[in-house]
Amino acid sequence: MDGRVPASAQSRHAKRDRVRDHLLDLVETAEPGQAIPSERQLCAQLSVSRPTVRAVAEDLVRDGLLVKRHGQGMFVARPKIAQNLAPAPQNPHTAHAVAGVTGTWSSRTVSFTAISAGARVGRRLRLAPSAPVLRVVRLRLVDGEPMSVDTLYLPERLVPGITARDLEENSFYELLETRYGIGVTDAVQTIEPTVTDEEEAGLLGVPVHFPALLFERVTEDADGRVVEFAHSVYRGDRYRVVSRLSLAKSRGGGRVLAGQWATGTGDAGAGMPADPYFAAPA
Repeated sequence: MDGRVPASAQSRHAKRDRVRDHLLDLVETAEPGQAIPSERQLCAQLSVSRPTVRAVAEDLVRDGLLVKRHGQGMFVARPKIAQNLAPAPQNPHTAHAVAGVTGTWSSRTVSFTAISAGARVGRRLRLAPSAPVLRVVRLRLVDGEPMSVDTLYLPERLVPGITARDLEENSFYELLETRYGIGVTDAVQTIEPTVTDEEEAGLLGVPVHFPALLFERVTEDADGRVVEFAHSVYRGDRYRVVSRLSLAKSRGGGRVLAGQWATGTGDAGAGMPADPYFAAPA
């Protein structure tokens, strides 16, 4: 498998991505319990077929973002309960690591396109919806085995001249630092269970709706600029999240929960090497 997707499949997936982004934008801006437009209305608004709208909506129901009520339609689900894991990294360059699987990492670029940010991605990158961004889809492998599908959104003005091959042959964060003089300092990352869609399953070599972990990350540089919005789907049979927590007494006599997390296949106490995607020069 070379990680490439036929042109017809890319067109089909582009429609699904457009519908998904539109529905996610509705979910993020609507109140819990608010109804979303009907399938017929969405088909007319987005110029796509009803099966496409239905398939994407069902994916979002499985993800817990929409609720389907028989005979009434689709509604925005209540927000999920989130636990804040406060990182306490010793090395800021490894603070954003999401992978700790041993082995040799490699990447294959599936698509590399310039697009307008749109409402949802624009909010993540703090850009106008019309701002140009690069959308990069990469298949990431460990020892030649497909491990994750990463979709990166990068502000085009920050990385002029970057190519698909650059992202296959180099650490992205290392490129930012050595070529563009941009040092990453902070990231906010969410992790939640999900299942693979048709495209992700094909690239990862697993069945459709296979258990997976979804990582979404917004990364900033030292000046507070957002340099990356990443949407990554990792195989659920190869990943688990391990939290290292510290209960320290506060001045007020209570206890403060702090910690750091990593992911991997080893034991919690074992040293787990960081994904080289995040590595920076020593």
